[in-house]
Amino acid sequence: MRFSKASFYTLLLRKPHNHHHQNYVVLSRRRVVTLAVGVLILLSALYIFWPSGPDLKIVGLKLRRIKVHPVPPITIDISMLLTLRVHNVDVYFMDFGAVNVAVAYRGKMLGHVTSRRMHVRARGSSYVDADVEFAGISVLPELVLLLEDVARGIVPFDTISHAKGQLGLLFFHFPIKAKLSCEVVVSIINQTIVRQHCLHEVSLITLTECDTIC
Repeated sequence: MRFSKASFYTLLLRKPHNHHHQNYVVLSRRRVVTLAVGVLILLSALYIFWPSGPDLKIVGLKLRRIKVHPVPPITIDISMLLTLRVHNVDVYFMDFGAVNVAVAYRGKMLGHVTSRRMHVRARGSSYVDADVEFAGISVLPELVLLLEDVARGIVPFDTISHAKGQLGLLFFHFPIKAKLSCEVVVSIINQTIVRQHCLHEVSLITLTECDTIC
């Protein structure tokens, strides 16, 4: 096959053009890979540092005493020990002004108890042991049901736990509040939680919603 001079010059002119196109394709792929890696790093950083709030859980509820006062008006004294775990899943520390725990029986509010101020380190846990003493409770409509539950050896309670404070990392602080609502069934025989169903609510709050701890 014979080439003319015109064909030869045409091939020389086309070769640099193809080489430039190949370099452009390689550079484009590098940019796409670099951009993808950058996005992954950014998403990973947001996942690690995005504040998620505390994980609250009732880990112990022991019914220590139930005393019925039969003299009208009929009242009940209830004594129990409640243990609440506050687990910090973030890289921030947590400070809480107090944790408030309310206890109810079949829709009847028995009372509530407030814990001390607490500090939870990053990736750590802290426990709240609350001695709950409810004296002189008038629960006449629920008294028969309560005595039946005690006779069966299991008593259902509803608990609502509130925590308000702040997340902190160096000079940065994020005011938060958390709420845990649980249906807890307690065994009187072995003083353990038979089962529980809980709902969590965690959110960042504004400065106007904070207590003195924020």
